[in-house]
Parts: sequence; C-alpha cells; structure tokens
Amino acid sequence: MSQTTADDRLIVAMDVPDALAGLKLAEQLGDAVSFYKIGLGMLTGGGLALANEMKQELGKRIFLDMKLFDIGATVESAVRGLAQFDLDFLTVHGDPYVVKAAKEGAAGKEMKILAVTILTSLDRADLDGALIKPGAIRDLVQERAGNAFAAGADGVIASPQEAALIRALPEATGKLIVTPGVRPAGADVGDQKRVATPASAIADGADHIVVGRPIWKSENPRAAAQAILQELSSPQAQQPNRS
Repeated sequence: MSQTTADDRLIVAMDVPDALAGLKLAEQLGDAVSFYKIGLGMLTGGGLALANEMKQELGKRIFLDMKLFDIGATVESAVRGLAQFDLDFLTVHGDPYVVKAAKEGAAGKEMKILAVTILTSLDRADLDGALIKPGAIRDLVQERAGNAFAAGADGVIASPQEAALIRALPEATGKLIVTPGVRPAGADVGDQKRVATPASAIADGADHIVVGRPIWKSENPRAAAQAILQELSSPQAQQPNRS
C-alpha cells in the first residue's frame, strides 16, 4: 500500500457514476490528492468497494458521505458495519440522538463521526418548505453544531459561510469543521447556494474543504486540484483566530 503526502485539507468529491470512473479520476489526480469523498450517489455503483480499495490499496484517506438518519438502533448498527472498513470520516444527520447512536456504532474505531448541520444546497425558503423553525440559517447552523458537539460528534459539516461562527463556539475546540460548497473564484456554483473560495473557507476555520465538479469536470483535473492546493498554501488561507 502506497502512502500519499498531499495536503489533505483538500477533499475531492467523487461525484462520478461508478467505481471505474472513480478509479480513473484517482489515477488522473495521482499523488496530488490524498483525500476523497464517496457519497450516496455512488452506493449502487460500487462505492463501498471503491472506498475499501482506495483506502487499503492506494493509501488514500476516505470520507464516506452517507448522511445517515434513522432510529438510533438502526444508525448504530449501520455505523458499526461501516466502521469495519477503517475509513476516516462518516456523516450522519446532526440530531443529537443520531450522533450519539453513531458514536456508539463507531466505538473502538478511528473513524470520525461528522454531523450534518444544514445542507449547503438549502436556503431559508427550502427550510420553510420543510417546516424547520424560523430563524437565520447561520443561527440555526451554529445551534445545531453546538448540539451535535455536545452529543459527541467529532466534527460537523457546514457551509464555509458559517465556519467562523462554529469555530467560535467553546464546544468546537479540538473538533473538525468540513466545508462543502467551496468553489474557486469564477467557478460555476452549480446546486450550491452558500459558497466561498478555498482560501476564505480555511481562513474562517474549516479544517477540510470538499471540492467536486470544479475538479472532475475540468479538462485537466490534476491541474485544477493543484491550483486549489496552491491557493490553500497562500497567506490568505491562514487561520489567525483558530482556537
């Protein structure tokens, strides 16, 4: 198993059709990228097998983005099964009972449980349609993050626009903040509604950024990834207020 030494603050979202396309992308990116996200969309396209192969044979770090949500016993059982793959991150919804169940399922393993606050594809109108209580999204995200940390979450998923608020929480000390909705300057925002650039997301307190389409849809994915990594190494991507 080879080990990579790339900057793992960049997580590349493998939002491609199947495991073969995923392996092709990993081959194109080579040693430039060490951390990948495999989501629900690839579950029926060999996603778990791909996650295991990339972890065990290619030495990559893997973020399994399943956003689990169910009764506690079912979540605990599902997480226990997934934890056997020795992956790095797993997402669950940020409801405290879900987080607690997930932590029980991951007991004894290194896999980090990350809680979803509010999806970065949603705005206030979407929340109204889902009967979510009134309030500014940033306030609801901060509240959900605090509740998830109190329930034992190792970190949270949040828009880069809320990263600074979450990082300021006393409960966030030593916790991870992973931000999707990150787009290089000038890139198409796609279905994301709350976005930021890579450097600003890190400066605002994110530990990892997740970037998909701007990399895998590029004519030269490796060059696109390297441009983002270069931005992450710039002075603008420092965290002066990191606790």
